[in-house]
Amino acid sequence: MEEYALSFWIYMGVMSVFVGGAMKKILASHISAAPSLLVWLGLLLVLERLCSLCLPALLGLAVLCAACCLVSGRSSAAQTLSAEGKAVFITGCDSGFGKAAALQLDALGFEVFASVLDPAGSGATELRRRCSPRLTVLRMDITKPQEVQDALHCTRARLGPQGLWGLVNNAGICVNFGDAELSLMSNYRGCMEVNFFGTLNVTKTFLPLVRQAKGRIVTVSSPSGEQPFPCLAAYGASKAALNLFINTLRHELEPWGVKVSTILPSSYKTGQSSNLAYWEQQNKQLIQSLSPSLLEEYGEEYLLETMELFKAYSETANEDFSPVINTISEALLSPRPQVRYYAGKGVGLMYFIYSYLPLSVSDRFLQQLFVKKKVLPRALRSQSTSHNNNNNMLHK
Repeated sequence: MEEYALSFWIYMGVMSVFVGGAMKKILASHISAAPSLLVWLGLLLVLERLCSLCLPALLGLAVLCAACCLVSGRSSAAQTLSAEGKAVFITGCDSGFGKAAALQLDALGFEVFASVLDPAGSGATELRRRCSPRLTVLRMDITKPQEVQDALHCTRARLGPQGLWGLVNNAGICVNFGDAELSLMSNYRGCMEVNFFGTLNVTKTFLPLVRQAKGRIVTVSSPSGEQPFPCLAAYGASKAALNLFINTLRHELEPWGVKVSTILPSSYKTGQSSNLAYWEQQNKQLIQSLSPSLLEEYGEEYLLETMELFKAYSETANEDFSPVINTISEALLSPRPQVRYYAGKGVGLMYFIYSYLPLSVSDRFLQQLFVKKKVLPRALRSQSTSHNNNNNMLHK
């Protein structure tokens, strides 16, 4: 009896660890990877049944443990290519993901071309100080075609016949926050100019070098390009256009041997997100740009709450970029890179809910996760007050 109890608890421990690990990998992986993980899980459950029926308890547990270790080892032992002799071009290296990626890829042995807006800025200075002589800092605004061409000529001259192994599209901006109706057309155009047209031009310009090396294109995008995050219509629309372009490119470049990956990060402290003065300036500009009638209908208190919610959300963002930077490295060096990488806590779960649960559940999840609005626009509050007064008069 004691032997049975011991076997039972060992069995429960082994199955809990493995099944929990499998579910964690399913949620963290791209949806397309879930079927293979589920197949492995199913096969192990079948093996577990066979062991329990055909073998003595302890021997069956030993076989099951060995099988679990084998499967875990196969999934975790990821082979990587060598970075030696390979070159990568990264956009947006003044700060954030771009600078961190340049530092790590240089440490791995890549020849790195890091584009920055300000070659004399603190970000470029830090890269020159901390990186090897293999790293080249280039001035390039991705919205200026001539600067993109100049960067291409410089990169091509340094590369020679080897081509460009990796293009990392990282540069991007979010120029405003607020309801779609309140966002200026200049905000929409600004996001599209950088996040879509700028990245499009860089990709088309450097693509011949990437095809020459049969290399990789890695693009840092955003979940807001596929899911309706409140108050991010301008940013999300630009990322949606980018996602579709990259996915189309992935199909078209397959015959050339070029592999294309998209990275979808969770919330991180990049750019101006941790600058409180930035949020206040954005709110001030928004109020000044609205027509008197629109400002009256929404109310300054509604806009103020939106700003405070974004400030609070940015303060909880992750300061550790390693999940994103590690996925960039994996996408460049894995023999079989994933089409998508979910980088950060909660992103895999968010996509699981968005893909498999009813839209009402997904919408509620987004509202609770991102912007929890409590203040209604002023016009709606007035209507509600008027309706309640009418009901009170009827009851009297």
